[in-house]
Amino acid sequence: MSLKLNNRFLILIMGVLLTCLGFMPHAHSESNDALAPKSQVRDALAMPLHTVTIATVSLEQSLLFYRDGMGMSVEGPLTIGPALEKSQRTLWDMPGDLSWQTYRLYRKGIDSAIQIRLLVLSKPMPSIHDSWNSRELGPFSLGFPNNNTIALDKHIRTLGFEALNALESYPIPRPDGSTYPIDETIFNAPDFNHGVAITRGDGMAQLGPTDKHGKGGPAYSAQVITDSDSQLKFYTDVLGLEIRSDRVFKSAGDKGAMNLPNGTEFRFAIVYSKGATTGHMLFVDFHNVEPIKPKNAPSLPNIGLGMWSFPVRSLQTVLENANAYGAEIVSAPIKVVDPLVGSANVATLRAPNGFLIEVFEEQK
Repeated sequence: MSLKLNNRFLILIMGVLLTCLGFMPHAHSESNDALAPKSQVRDALAMPLHTVTIATVSLEQSLLFYRDGMGMSVEGPLTIGPALEKSQRTLWDMPGDLSWQTYRLYRKGIDSAIQIRLLVLSKPMPSIHDSWNSRELGPFSLGFPNNNTIALDKHIRTLGFEALNALESYPIPRPDGSTYPIDETIFNAPDFNHGVAITRGDGMAQLGPTDKHGKGGPAYSAQVITDSDSQLKFYTDVLGLEIRSDRVFKSAGDKGAMNLPNGTEFRFAIVYSKGATTGHMLFVDFHNVEPIKPKNAPSLPNIGLGMWSFPVRSLQTVLENANAYGAEIVSAPIKVVDPLVGSANVATLRAPNGFLIEVFEEQK
């Protein structure tokens, strides 16, 4: 086949996230956003999150959710020649007896949206997650800003996908003390991933540009982690990213978006590329409840969201930082010509939780 290539968080949490995060310059203004970037793009080492790689054995369900549901465009299966396949096998630590087809999912006309590299595996592999439980460690979600979550909620459910909770509507404070409404649903996406649909009302810019159908994203990705000091140090010291918000909150418990035990407290950190207003990461670290540890590593070739890819200004600097930090380098740089990242030198390393990170420096 060929195709053209929580329960909600606390209102307080979403207030921090949604009043302080914008994904394009039009979503930011110094007067309306206390956490608009104060750093400069020119000082960034790693750029905003560029590509998220998801491994699956269910092409039909993946296309049903991301294409038919979230409105992304699809190209594939892409032509991956023997040389590129060999390089990717090394970069991603893929076993020799496993093959795959590659699809590119993207938001047509919106270059700043995160791409999805969908790897359709030749055989089942272990799953990164065992369920959609919010306490499971590892990669959690992709976020999809849109103009009408009420309509999108009905549409996604009509396609057969459930959610962590009913659609939630709630007020969010602005820095000036006024409020605006939010509509949000966290859907149970294929492969035990989550897709977050979210709309800001009252004339507020959406959390990323939307297409002619009012759909946008992916604009961010999240993980549930432990030992967040070490985890966040990896992203700041190795990749040169910055923490824009870092707070501890008490969740809304079984009435909140993540449906957590009542009284749950967690650290909630928001990480950006310097100067960026898009492609950021959210990290949740539970303080007074035990997280659930899945049986399998949060990495390719396991099924699910197994890799983040970042363009970088200097691959050499990233690798020097990784060695200084003590990070595992999976593959030294390999020159590739790849349909998703172009002509680039690419290397891979692991975050402290074993999550695979791909970094690439464009070759002109």
